Amino acid sequence: MKKLLVVLLSLVMVFAMVSCGGKKDEPAVKTDQELADEVAALIDKIYVQERTETTDADCLAAKAAWDALTDAQKELVEGEEADPDYFGRDTGDASKDDPRNQDNIGEKEILVVSFGTSFNDSRVKDIKAIEDAIQAANPDWSVRRAFTAQIIINDIQAREGYAIDNMDQALERALKNGVKTLVVQPTHLMHGAEYDELCDALKAYEGKMEIIVAEPLLGEVGSDASVINADKEAVAKAVVEAAVKEAGFESIEKADSDKVAFVFMGHGTSHTAKVTYSQMQTQMGALGYKNVFIGTVEGEPEETECENVIAAVKEAGYTKVILRPLMVVAGDHANNDMAGDEDDSWKSMFIASKNFESVDCQISGLGRVPAVIDVYLAHTEAAVK
Repeated sequence: MKKLLVVLLSLVMVFAMVSCGGKKDEPAVKTDQELADEVAALIDKIYVQERTETTDADCLAAKAAWDALTDAQKELVEGEEADPDYFGRDTGDASKDDPRNQDNIGEKEILVVSFGTSFNDSRVKDIKAIEDAIQAANPDWSVRRAFTAQIIINDIQAREGYAIDNMDQALERALKNGVKTLVVQPTHLMHGAEYDELCDALKAYEGKMEIIVAEPLLGEVGSDASVINADKEAVAKAVVEAAVKEAGFESIEKADSDKVAFVFMGHGTSHTAKVTYSQMQTQMGALGYKNVFIGTVEGEPEETECENVIAAVKEAGYTKVILRPLMVVAGDHANNDMAGDEDDSWKSMFIASKNFESVDCQISGLGRVPAVIDVYLAHTEAAVK
């Protein structure tokens, strides 16, 4: 009996050592999915439109955690907004960009305000191209940059390691540098929601410096779809000429005779300024561009949603379609919503309709069209004067 008791006590001690001994302090090994989920949560944390006190640290943490994953683990990253493309997509060479957030501004500044894009190539070819042109035309002024989309600023900061000023940061930088005259040049298309937010941000700085806001690209909105202006005409001519040239036609008339329709896809908005898209369609008609159609990602106004545009192009008798963005930058909307391979992209929906012999895409933002840049330059010049 004694021997049996000793054996039983020994077994209990061994069990206690195995279950509660030194191994209890060792961290549990995380699964691939758990590690991927942690990265997804960090990405979701910076996928926000508000900058906080922890934003800089959060961007660093998200990138470090992503870099620590294996290739197989990266494919498992999936969150509310997060996916493997957040860090994994190749969007070009960021070293060619200039965040234009330098100090030593002087007393006269031109602040070029854009929504922004996380696509490096588009940021350089579209936004930076406009900024460079404005700087070249105004050598006595310091040109600086601000983005209104904090989500995009965070994306760039996390992926590329440099920060672009948001509106508040840019305005504080101007104030700190002793800027006395500030010209704000929006690259936005219209007097829409982004433009309104820009103007709201400027109110806190009234009286601290002289502030002049230049016109957005398409100028005044107007009351209804029939109202057009010189800015809309200039942009319509410029973008159609660029699209026709890239498609290899001598003229828009030659494309028309070949049954080719050009569809320009804008963003769309629920703001009252959405009538601007209808006005651009009016402008295309006024110029005799029968085979040019205006659409929007958001489908606002209603006639610009994809299904309605497809029906309009079909009804007009065109058998070939070329899609091109009506946006300052050829970023996420152009590459995914317009030209992506997903079923809900415009390219896929035009193909799925089975109404057309061919559907092609041109990935090019308005910022790389010289005649469009000239419109911005004219608006900046008017504000400077």
